[in-house]
Formats: sequence, C-alpha cells, structure tokens
Amino acid sequence: MIEHTGHVHKKSQIIIDIKGVSQSFNLGEETVKILQKVDFALEDKTFNIIYGPSGSGKSTLLNILTGLQEPTTGSVEFDGKFLYKLSPDELAYFRANEIGIVYQQNFWVKSLNVIENVSMPLYFSGMSRSAAAKKAMQALETVEMQSYAKKHPGFLSGGEQQRIAMARALVNNPLFIIADEPTGNLDSKNGDMIMGLLQKCQTELGRTIILVTHNMEYIPLADRLLHIEDGVVTQTTHSTDIQTTADTLLLDMKHRIDRLAKVKKHA
Repeated sequence: MIEHTGHVHKKSQIIIDIKGVSQSFNLGEETVKILQKVDFALEDKTFNIIYGPSGSGKSTLLNILTGLQEPTTGSVEFDGKFLYKLSPDELAYFRANEIGIVYQQNFWVKSLNVIENVSMPLYFSGMSRSAAAKKAMQALETVEMQSYAKKHPGFLSGGEQQRIAMARALVNNPLFIIADEPTGNLDSKNGDMIMGLLQKCQTELGRTIILVTHNMEYIPLADRLLHIEDGVVTQTTHSTDIQTTADTLLLDMKHRIDRLAKVKKHA
C-alpha cells in the first residue's frame, strides 16, 4: 500500500491559498468575465467539493488550480509555491509530482496493459521500468486492483477503469488529488466505491482532496464546499451548514422532479 511519506504538515495548515483570482477574455470589443475575484483557502488533509451549474466557471477554476491556465489576475499558492511564478520546468515538475488527477473520461495507451498504464507518470519522471512497476503495483494494491495488472484497461468495466485511474493518480505519491466528475459515467454502486477510495486517500493516506461534482448526494462528505455560479465562489465550512446545504439542494431537486412529473402527467 502507498504510504503518506515525504510531506509532513501540521494539523489545520493552509495548503492551498487562492487570492483575487479573476479570469476574463476579450471577444471583439466585449470583455467576458469567467471568474470574478475568487478567494478561498483550503487546509491540508481535507475533503473539498466544488459544485455549481454548467457554465458557472468550474472547468476554468480547475484549469487554474492544476497549472494549465494562468489567471488574468490573482495568485495561486500550493504548499508554499506560487504556481504561476514557477518556471515552465518547475511547473511541469509540480504537476507531475504533487498533483494526482482523476478525470471522468480516461485516456489509456491501448497497447499497454494496466500496470504499464499506471507506470506511465513514473516513466516520464525518469524512473526505471522495474522501479516503476513496483510502485505501480503498490498503487494498484491501494485500490485493490492488483489482480488486474496484466489486463488491458479498455476491456474492463467503467468502475474498474476508474479504480485504475485512481491508482495512476496515486502512483507518484502526490500531495493533492483532484477529481473532476470521477463518478459521472458510473452507476451508484461504482460511484460510491470511487468516493470511498477518495475518502481513504484523505483519511488513511493524508491527501488533500478536491472533488468537482454535480452529484449533490456527496456534499455531506465535504469539509469545505465551494459553490461557483456566474464566476463567483462562495465557501461553506461549518459541518452543520454543509449538511443544511445538502438537505436544501436535495429537497429542491425533489421539488423539481415532482413538478416535471406533474407536467408530464398533464401533457
């Protein structure tokens, strides 16, 4: 099993600090604002959920957090490093070694089996094939997929592939796990299994989790909620407030379903 080594932090230490982040672009003579003066701070070893409607700015915020898109204004600090003050090589190293990313859609090298695909990030960092294979097997053991090491991921179920994607995200022993709608293509059983693995990454491996999701059922798992709408981010941190938010959202969803059912009945 992968152990949490190399990153030691005091309890409740701020590990991600976002200040005054805005993102806009020019469309002809018009300036389109995507994010507006976003401020939030996340503590280490916490479970954080970003949610909001389509077109709210979630993807842009995620690109900024993962070092893919420099904001128009503001600063992005991860574990004492200001991402957009790093050199291109330093930023590439940070993304490869400190951040593990799980996407909704996985992209596998079809000619490689599971353990080879999980080893890919290690190959890119210059690790030998034998050393990479050993670490990849440890990552697969963490998600209980070691028996699938010689299979090809494209022939596995969606849930199995996501567990392998979790192993690939963990293989470099990153400090942060960022999961972008990782359960979007899964049934509820497999979705809950992936959420269980993310919780395990937080509680047993000491990782900081950032989950982007549209599934309101997962909101009670959060230590901190980041709601984004029209480019504006609001935070919810108190456990009672998080549960209240979850109850309100689920009740609102039930009301919308009931209204749609009545419309269909009278159509």
